[in-house]
Amino acid sequence: MKADIHPEYHFIKVVMTDGTEFVTRSTYGSANDTLNLDIDPKTHPAWTGGNQQLMDRGGRVSKFNSKFGGLTFGKK
Repeated sequence: MKADIHPEYHFIKVVMTDGTEFVTRSTYGSANDTLNLDIDPKTHPAWTGGNQQLMDRGGRVSKFNSKFGGLTFGKK
């Protein structure tokens, strides 16, 4: 393994948009820096799952449903 190629991990303070803070280790900045988040992971759909919609206008899903939509797999 090569020497001196790994980044330096140090403690930083993370401040969320609602004001909550926590300390974590990171390669961001230098030791004891503060990282202010512009988005809140408690409410942002990227972290909470949000409401996803399938937008398919005559694409693969429509083709699949037209081919195999009538299959019942033995159920009546």
